[in-house]
Amino acid sequence: MQSALDQFHISINRVRDLIAVHNSVKAQSTSALDLSDILRAALVLAVSALDYYIHEVVTLGMLEIHRGLRPEPPAFSRFQISLGTARKGLKNPPDFASYLEDEIRQRHSYKSFQQPDSIADAIRLISDKKLWQEVGNIMGRPDKDIKQELKIIIDRRNKIAHEADIDPTLSLGNRWGIDEIMVGDAVDFIEEVVDSIHSIF
Repeated sequence: MQSALDQFHISINRVRDLIAVHNSVKAQSTSALDLSDILRAALVLAVSALDYYIHEVVTLGMLEIHRGLRPEPPAFSRFQISLGTARKGLKNPPDFASYLEDEIRQRHSYKSFQQPDSIADAIRLISDKKLWQEVGNIMGRPDKDIKQELKIIIDRRNKIAHEADIDPTLSLGNRWGIDEIMVGDAVDFIEEVVDSIHSIF
């Protein structure tokens, strides 16, 4: 499962590099050049890194449970696989882990693990710990505050990804404000959340 965290850190460092590019170009240009879309891209990529991490850590964790390397939480046994995968596994037991991995990835491929509740639901497949309470203890903050801050970040990501970040209360083409401090804080928060989640395992 360490590979999921390693990939997350690679991705989040690329996000920080993108913010640094924004800051460098901004320092060398006039305010007539709008560079804010670089920050919007960075925010979307940071949330994407979180989503990818949850997908990967759950897949790898479920495979570890299948191999007997992790305890099995109740949600794991309720995960449904297709008859085709079950049949392949019965015909060729040594390859069942490969079939199971394909099934997990296929079933989760259309799911988004960004909102706190969907993240908790996914993590229940590999752990019966109360995710947000554990994360809150590690971060030294109430779990409801952590979930609320994450929801705000995800809401902003959704405005960017699905609404072109347009502020409908302003004139045509005006977008919601964004700056490097806001995005940097969001990136730091997402990284702290992921590191906290990973330390639970």
